[in-house]
Amino acid sequence: MDPTVHCIDRGTMAIDVNYPLEGAVTATASNPNPDAVRTDGPVFNLVIETGERTVLWDTGSHPDAGDGHWPPALYDAFTHRDADEHALPDALAEAGFALSDIDAVVQSHLHLDHAGGLHNFAGTDVPIFVHESELKHAYFEAVTGETGAYVRADFDHDLRWRPLYGDDGYLFEGVDWIHLPGHTPGLVGLVVERGAADGRDLVVAGDLAYSAANYEDGHPMGRDLLHSRPDWEASRRRVQAIERRRDALVVYGHDPEQVAELSALL
Repeated sequence: MDPTVHCIDRGTMAIDVNYPLEGAVTATASNPNPDAVRTDGPVFNLVIETGERTVLWDTGSHPDAGDGHWPPALYDAFTHRDADEHALPDALAEAGFALSDIDAVVQSHLHLDHAGGLHNFAGTDVPIFVHESELKHAYFEAVTGETGAYVRADFDHDLRWRPLYGDDGYLFEGVDWIHLPGHTPGLVGLVVERGAADGRDLVVAGDLAYSAANYEDGHPMGRDLLHSRPDWEASRRRVQAIERRRDALVVYGHDPEQVAELSALL
């Protein structure tokens, strides 16, 4: 059975455009004081049904993001204004799934807009797959106060962690994982084999590319969204090679145009 993929709407987050696009708004001699620009980006998860398991990719923002769960400075910068309207159980239900249907979770990384639903799996036997370097880095930044978009209360739970080691590997029938460092040290993507009958294979690149401009044009993310630019460039080349080899569809992390079309593409 080839996997089937469903897009789960988790609302919209607003950020300064210089975060996803380095130097998007830049002072010049002719315009020394340009207006700042905020841009909207969708937050979404995927449910992947394989022949053996129902897998959730990422868990989105915590529903109380704007009510104190996120530190004020982080919420001021990354404003997920409708997180409370798209809590994970409700968003899954709208797509025809229940929390109890989820057999495994794959966390692309542990930033606040991707790991905020993990509390729903605390104390359960649901395995949570995350790269070992991401787990280490997230705890380090969260407990030391270093820069980064991690909220310790998102992932510091009684969870059945299943660390991923190395660069790639098999997860489930039709689903492999790949290590794509750059945005964070432990960003993980998925390669989903869908077969000719069900459409193109997918490379779920997540926040390797906030939008098509990052991936297709090579325009790097800015501010604090790149942990390592050389790693990001290498990861982008790796995904491009997989895309060419498989004629795959690359799924970005927060691209409004792509997400608007994603259900039809899947």
